[in-house]
Amino acid sequence: MKLYSKIICLAVSVAAVSSTLTAFALTSVMNGHNFSDDSRTSSDVTTDPSGFFRVSNGVTPPTDFTHAAESTINGVVSIKNYASPRMSSQGQGGGYFMDPFEFFFGTPRQQQPQQRRQEKPKEEARGLGSGVILSADGYIVTNNHVIEGADRLEVTLNDNSVYNAKVVGTDPATDVALLKIEAENLPVIPIGDSDKLRVGEWVLAVGNPFGFTSTVTTGIVSAKARSVGHAGYGRQMGVESYIQTDAAVNPGNSGGALVNCNGELVGINTAIYSQTGNYVGYSFAIPSAIVTKIVSDIRQYGAPQRAVLGVMFTELTPQEAKEKGITIVNDGILVGEVLERSAALEAGIKEGDVIVAINDAPTHSTAQLQGEISKYRPADKIKVTLVRDNKRRNVEVTLRNSQGDTSLAKAGDFSSLGCAFRELKADQRQQLGISGGVEVAGVDNGGKFHEAGIKKGFIILSINNTRVASSDDVEKIYKSVMNGSESDRVLFISGIYPTGRKVYYAVNL
Repeated sequence: MKLYSKIICLAVSVAAVSSTLTAFALTSVMNGHNFSDDSRTSSDVTTDPSGFFRVSNGVTPPTDFTHAAESTINGVVSIKNYASPRMSSQGQGGGYFMDPFEFFFGTPRQQQPQQRRQEKPKEEARGLGSGVILSADGYIVTNNHVIEGADRLEVTLNDNSVYNAKVVGTDPATDVALLKIEAENLPVIPIGDSDKLRVGEWVLAVGNPFGFTSTVTTGIVSAKARSVGHAGYGRQMGVESYIQTDAAVNPGNSGGALVNCNGELVGINTAIYSQTGNYVGYSFAIPSAIVTKIVSDIRQYGAPQRAVLGVMFTELTPQEAKEKGITIVNDGILVGEVLERSAALEAGIKEGDVIVAINDAPTHSTAQLQGEISKYRPADKIKVTLVRDNKRRNVEVTLRNSQGDTSLAKAGDFSSLGCAFRELKADQRQQLGISGGVEVAGVDNGGKFHEAGIKKGFIILSINNTRVASSDDVEKIYKSVMNGSESDRVLFISGIYPTGRKVYYAVNL
């Protein structure tokens, strides 16, 4: 009996202790107690005048997204891309065109055949995207692929007011475009610092998926400085250093806002990882640090300013590190070649160096290196940390442009081509056996076309493998080349003279 009594007493004691601990735990959870640090007090979480929780010492805030959602939905707009149907570049028949939104998010769908040639093509919607208001006077940022190929852009605000937008500038390399509408006192989303985002932090995606306006989805930051070019879906950009999230993003979200819990813009949603074109788990956003730099370039200089370090490289692997006797790092950017007339050559960077940081920001991968360099302009000075002979050293580098100097790029001026265009008549096309093209009606001495040897009467059929049918087509291709990231800016023109002679020209821009 004594033994049973002791067992019963022990059981009662354990139950009492367990109940006490459970009660303490529940009380702690209800009071916001953090078990990892008993020294923290209620002063660790404060409330600003707006009623939103600001966090210190790593205390997790409550997952209430109403403040961020309510403060941002009015700053996100819907963008419709309108264009007249054009002939496909794949042959002369068919008359199909490719919807850029379908292509970017998955398998393209074929559109209805183009109208009969004798009928004037009617404007039709090519797709739907989103945009973010940056200033109260009507500047809006979106993706380049949202507005690409548009004859007209229609912007609808959250209050259903509609405006026509003009393109201020684009940067296909980062997939950023800046628009302007004539409006005042617009709601603005404040810009946050994407560099301070942490993996695991809550974020919200705000946009118009499938045309459903003012849609908010939530997720966390899954990764930073992510490249998606290897995935094989969508289009590969010149600069890829994305914020990866698991917030649901679908067609129509492109160009919309990625915001943190403070309601600050930390990214522009631009892509999803999908074989179907719909969300399956991961989405990607251009960091606000890159977006604000590109937008600032376009507003200040009229064109993006691309800084170049001037090295050919690969990502260092542990196996390569072992083979080369590198022991103090296992990853980084392994320099394979230093280009002539480059910033790296001037700074003394050598083949075999391993770049591990730019201005103290780690560069473990290509995406991280691209992301850091893209924040700067030619002539900016940066600190490059590298490993050579198993020793770390810092090198000051003055960045250059793709031409090897520190001059800034200027906005492309279409008039520099020095020519006038004229639409082809139906009998001209029939006589020459062509379905499209645009005629050069005149050439000015000293213009780019004159320098290349193009003469009056020449009929342009394609530029850089893209079919053309109007002067607007020529201008769009010209601007795309001028705003692109390629160092060689050239128009490769194929066409025909009225005699039937086929000719090819290269116009150096």
